[in-house]
Amino acid sequence: MSRLREYFFSNNNHLVDKWDHYLEIYERHFSRFVNKKINVLEIGIYHGGSLQMWKNYFGPQATIYGLDIYEKCKELVEERVNIIIGDQGDRNFWKQIKPHLPKFDIIIDDGGHHMHQQKITFEEMFSEVSPNGVYVIEDMHTSYLTPYGGGKNSKENFINYTKNIVDSLYGWHNEDVDQFTTSIGSMTYYDSVLVIEKEPRQKPFTIKSGVPTMTFT
Repeated sequence: MSRLREYFFSNNNHLVDKWDHYLEIYERHFSRFVNKKINVLEIGIYHGGSLQMWKNYFGPQATIYGLDIYEKCKELVEERVNIIIGDQGDRNFWKQIKPHLPKFDIIIDDGGHHMHQQKITFEEMFSEVSPNGVYVIEDMHTSYLTPYGGGKNSKENFINYTKNIVDSLYGWHNEDVDQFTTSIGSMTYYDSVLVIEKEPRQKPFTIKSGVPTMTFT
C-alpha cells in the first residue's frame, strides 16, 4: 500500500475528500519531493485534511500553504501550514499577493473548478512554480459541465485551453517557441487531472551511434 493511501485510510484528523485514483497520481509525480525542503500550495482548503496529508507526506522540511475564499479557513493554521484568504478567480488578488509568496515546488489547483478560475490561476501562478516543479489541475471533468462554464464544444472549456499548451510543448517543431516550450518537460493527462512538470529545455537534437548496415536507394 502506498504511503498516501496508508495515511488516507488511517486518517483521524481533518476530512480529506479526493477521487480514489488521485492517490496513485500523487505518488507518481510527488514522490521525488519527499523529505526535501519545499513549498507546496493547494488552492481549495475545504476542511483542511489534505493540507495535513501533504504535511505528513512530504515531511518536516516542507511548508504547506492553503488558499481559500472563506475566512473561516484561517482556523486551520498550524505548524508548517499557512492559510491565505483570497479569490483565485480575481487576477488583481494574485498580482497583489504574489510578491509576498515564495516560489512553489508544487501547486495543486483544487479550488472552485470553474473555467475562469482555472485559467486565471494558471496564467498568474504557473510562473511561480520552481524550474523543476509541478503544477496540477484537479477535477478537470468540470470542463464538460455547463454549471462550471464548461461544455464539450465550449470555447471556455479548460481542457481545450490546455491543448494550446500542448502545441507549445512542440514549439521547436512548429516554429512557435514560447515560454512554455522552454519551461515544460511533460504534460500528463489523467481522468480529471492534468500534471504539468516543469523542466528547463533547449532546442532538441538527434544523436546517433553505431555503424550503418543498410543501403537505401
